[in-house]
Amino acid sequence: MEQYVIKGGNPLVGEVDIAGAKNAALAILSAAIMTDETILIENLPDVRDINVLLEAIAEIGAQVERVDKSTVKINGSTIGNLSVDYEFIKKIRASYYLLGALLGKYKHAEVPLPGGCNIGSRPIDQHLKGFRALGAEVDIRHGAIVAKAENLHGSHIFLDVVSVGATINIMMAASMAAGRTIIENAAREPHVVDVANFLNSMGANIKGAGTDVIRIRGVEKLHRTEYSIIPDQIEAGTFMFAAAATGGDVTVRNVIPKHLEATTAKLEEIGCEVEEFDDAVRVRAPHKLHRTHVKTLPYPGYPTDMQPQIAVTLALAEGTSIVTESIFENRFKYADELSRMGANIKVEGNSAIIDGVKKLTGARVSAPDLRAGAALVIAGLAAEGVTVVDDIVYIQRGYENFEEKLRSLGAEIERVSSEKEIQKFRLRVG
Repeated sequence: MEQYVIKGGNPLVGEVDIAGAKNAALAILSAAIMTDETILIENLPDVRDINVLLEAIAEIGAQVERVDKSTVKINGSTIGNLSVDYEFIKKIRASYYLLGALLGKYKHAEVPLPGGCNIGSRPIDQHLKGFRALGAEVDIRHGAIVAKAENLHGSHIFLDVVSVGATINIMMAASMAAGRTIIENAAREPHVVDVANFLNSMGANIKGAGTDVIRIRGVEKLHRTEYSIIPDQIEAGTFMFAAAATGGDVTVRNVIPKHLEATTAKLEEIGCEVEEFDDAVRVRAPHKLHRTHVKTLPYPGYPTDMQPQIAVTLALAEGTSIVTESIFENRFKYADELSRMGANIKVEGNSAIIDGVKKLTGARVSAPDLRAGAALVIAGLAAEGVTVVDDIVYIQRGYENFEEKLRSLGAEIERVSSEKEIQKFRLRVG
């Protein structure tokens, strides 16, 4: 198993380029099979989740051609299998987007119940409710969701909870259903808008993405397109908090500052200086940070995927902060790991009470999931001494060239795969 080994104490300084949004890319790659013509997708992040989904798409018979690490061509005309293999699903949750794509195009899909990060219950009942409203019969058989329809028809669907996955899945299926569909209480995240824009570029008729009411007029078929994915707001936010926690000065480039407003507001609240440009944001932390309270909410609120990163930063801020998690119930698994580094963090129900400490110290910790893993790396960068982060396979699911990008900002971090390499690193950094 690979680990990150980190010598902390260096403020991060410099510029870093942000990759395409993983969460948008996963849905867009799935939607790309909905036409028999060739689709070109650019600005793909080169991360494990994307590579696994491309394998799953090739496995059902689509033609997948990697032009380079951030560009792919997909042609869905040769799909011969409407059942996705469990091997892919257990690795990444987002392969459930193939349900909406296959159901829309072929009126039939079979996808195993999803796996992915262990951050709590993420029921897919809203997805299934939407498919049924569009006229599909949906059953769960032998651990798989089986959806079939003679014909799909438009419907008025009210989501009981705001769900990004359900919004996107229903949007895909409805774009090829006869008549009009209205999705109310729809998710408003930037990647929902990106998927709608992508489908529209293929000839779909979707209006209102980015608001809580999406209107779709179904079309008979979709056509070829070339499309570039939006930048990853979570990767950008992770580097912004890394700058804050280490007392650094980092400019994140290739971003859409509007997507980062909730993150930017909190950074300013705790004492950072944030400067926005057309496609970049600069974060400086010249002074001691101070406390704040934060509650995760659906977009445009503070993102749940940025919750561990702010908690790590607040562990080093003056005063007592409260972080409340309102999206996933299992998202404080990193708290015990952070305590090993000297943080004063206590979890009560869905809140973490954090008393800031003067410093963290290096320790051996384990990444419990993707975003918490990245947050523990930030803790290691800010800590005194050497930190080893185990289970970094989670981090590789969603961050492209993470250690290289951090090194370019002055971090002392290496990816290693043995105790011997850890010892060599310790000797080298003293």
